[in-house]
Amino acid sequence: MSLLAVIRLEWRRLLVRPLAWVLAALTLAWLAWNFTLLLGGFLAGQIQNAARPDGPGFTDLVGVPLLAQLAQLAFLVVPLLTMSTIAGDRRNGTLPLLFAAGLPASRIVLGKYLAVLGWLLLWLLSTLAMPLALAHATHIDWGKLAAATLGLVLMLAALAAAGVACSTFASHPAIAAAAALVLALALWSVNLGAQMAGINGGAINWLAMSTHLQPLLRGLVSSTDIVWFVLLIVLALALAVRRLSADRERG
Repeated sequence: MSLLAVIRLEWRRLLVRPLAWVLAALTLAWLAWNFTLLLGGFLAGQIQNAARPDGPGFTDLVGVPLLAQLAQLAFLVVPLLTMSTIAGDRRNGTLPLLFAAGLPASRIVLGKYLAVLGWLLLWLLSTLAMPLALAHATHIDWGKLAAATLGLVLMLAALAAAGVACSTFASHPAIAAAAALVLALALWSVNLGAQMAGINGGAINWLAMSTHLQPLLRGLVSSTDIVWFVLLIVLALALAVRRLSADRERG
């Protein structure tokens, strides 16, 4: 069985599970409602903002805030979506079938991860379609929107990798979802105490996900921020592969 076969198998599981459809419907409905509110606020203050030489535009008041709300929803959506990737197979007794097919642990983990990531990217594109639908009627700061989109792609990829790793270590999908949620919140707010103490630098701030996502949402792209997300993805997937390999050796 090839990597593409694993991806297709996981995609079919996502398509037949009501949870994925419910999550997509509820979150997109919520984001559409907030997009309407953001657009209404933008139109109400358009004259005042136009009079200011450095006033915020459509991207600052509608596009980026909408993506920021998607980032908040991701802390709940990603753990629910990834909780059954490995833990579900372990609980249902289908994990030995994947091992029996001759699949290495790396291919299983990577295939399931890419399938979930594909769903998340479609979710992100559906959200982006809302502000992009008005591109002909307003001015969009494409550079800032692209930077914010890159930040969301990296964040979703990192949360998905962490969720798959938690699912690999958990014996039940609910435990995997709870662990992924706690881990995501910990990564986001690990520097909260340092910020309250007025410390804006140091290793503790570098470890926080918020430190690396917020500049991207402001349109600032840094190789340091991109490397942080890449390191988190690689580390999470490596831990997942190692745990699954140990499960395979134990039989």
